[in-house]
Amino acid sequence: MSEHVAVGKLKEKFSGSVLDVVEFRGDTSVTVKKEDIVAIGSFLKKELGFNLLCDLCGVDYLGKAPRFMVVYNLFNVSTKQYLRIKVPVEESDPVVETVSGVWATANWHERECWDLMGISFRNHPDLRRILMTDDYEGHPLRKDYPVQGPDRQPYQGRVS
Repeated sequence: MSEHVAVGKLKEKFSGSVLDVVEFRGDTSVTVKKEDIVAIGSFLKKELGFNLLCDLCGVDYLGKAPRFMVVYNLFNVSTKQYLRIKVPVEESDPVVETVSGVWATANWHERECWDLMGISFRNHPDLRRILMTDDYEGHPLRKDYPVQGPDRQPYQGRVS
């Protein structure tokens, strides 16, 4: 399988930031350093035409390091190409720079990620809960969140 055209350009421009590239079933995922996500996002949008941020979400790998991954699903409307960018986030510092200045849709996606996963986005223009009430405690999509409510014990089952 040939390499996604954007991967070569990303490696050329951000050689020290590309941590991993995975191709699976025709989809390309590029893992990059979180410190460079705004510069990489700007490059992908302005230079390579990935003008649509389809989705942004957090993934919890409880028990592994780094614990979290922020996933950006991008689409180039002109070429009809998809590209997935992933940013590893440590549990001890669950903060990523906002890309809402690059893709306006990131504003609400980042709010949802903050609300449900507890991953914060530095310099976000309005980072507040979007699905849960303002007084809600915790982040319900974290794997260690007490499923039966905030006053219950955290999940004690298998962690893999």
